[in-house]
Amino acid sequence: MPEQQSPATCGHNCGGCSSDCSERTAPAKLTPNSVSTINHVIGVVSGKGGVGKTLVTCMLASELRKRGYSVGILDADVTGPSIPKAFGVKGPLRGTETGINPAITTQDISIISTNLLLPREDDAVAWRGPVLTGIIRQFFNEVNWGKLDYLLVDMPPGTSDAFLTVMQTLPVDGIISVSAPQGLVGMIVGKAINLAKDLDVPVVGLVENMSYFECPDCGKRHSIFGETQVEEIAKHYDIPHTATLPINPSFAAMVDAGKVYDIELNGALDTVIEAI
Repeated sequence: MPEQQSPATCGHNCGGCSSDCSERTAPAKLTPNSVSTINHVIGVVSGKGGVGKTLVTCMLASELRKRGYSVGILDADVTGPSIPKAFGVKGPLRGTETGINPAITTQDISIISTNLLLPREDDAVAWRGPVLTGIIRQFFNEVNWGKLDYLLVDMPPGTSDAFLTVMQTLPVDGIISVSAPQGLVGMIVGKAINLAKDLDVPVVGLVENMSYFECPDCGKRHSIFGETQVEEIAKHYDIPHTATLPINPSFAAMVDAGKVYDIELNGALDTVIEAI
């Protein structure tokens, strides 16, 4: 639990205090550094891990870039970062007098991630909450993002410190939630959706990953994890735009090869992309 401070010892760090005092204030929104302009900040969230949130983030970034937008990805999954591998980029990153230069993919997508700061990509990141939230803040306002149309924030699963830090301190325009067909996943995803709404962050889209498997021989679709629930969930939580993605072994192979940009979606995410 966050530390509760007495009035005499209050450091006015409301984001890390559980006291319900009269002087409590909302954390101030961060701004990019002096060489950066970001038009839209979109969070990609899920209440549960393993549903493909990072994959969806990479696909959204790729599709936006293919449409001619300037795009960056802030990997806020600090202890489980995987964005760099999906695009085949490596560190180390370089700093300047204005901030850190992000890694740039061959398609000109800017990326910041803890895996670009580590000596080895499989080194563990065992940091406590305050350090994690501090890193996320630095990833936003101490990086030389340049001029971006979209900054996508790949969130860790759940609704803990990192989620609150992003929603309360970054100028998030909206979030896209990622789910899977199982009812249990839908319920847990709802927790992240409800918290975002409590924080006055609009939920602009819902992507159901692993929605079906299409037989390569006959073209028939099989609902491996149960029938789709995307429309039911969207209606329940008043989410305006939805999309579904299939189970496709080639997706995993291309991510492992660092070629996520080359995945062809044939318009599968168009409705969600147009909403942001």
